Amino acid sequence: MTSATISADDKASVYFIGIKDGDTVPSTFTVRFGLNGMGVAPAGVEQDNTGHHHLLINTEMPDLSEPIPMDDNHRHFGGGQTEVTITLPEGKHTLQLLLGNAFHTPHAQPVYSDRITITVKD
Repeated sequence: MTSATISADDKASVYFIGIKDGDTVPSTFTVRFGLNGMGVAPAGVEQDNTGHHHLLINTEMPDLSEPIPMDDNHRHFGGGQTEVTITLPEGKHTLQLLLGNAFHTPHAQPVYSDRITITVKD
């Protein structure tokens, strides 16, 4: 299979669990990832209707035809993780989820959440 042949369900959705737009959170908090209509599989597993999570922090959506960058603003969860505890400085931050296929590339039918804005305050 190639990245072009790994498909995503066109009704699939990814979303945050327990956090929503406008929330105020402490500097260290847990972000839980929800996925509907597909399964979670680690990076490298080439199977239709599966993928793994990427958390975008304070950044725009990357080029959806290219592998998702790997840096502090694009966190990869290629082991199939469905949550992470992160620490952010005080202030406003944006978070967004993007599902990647076996090759860390968005699916031909991209699966991503709405971008939310949170305020970190201790």
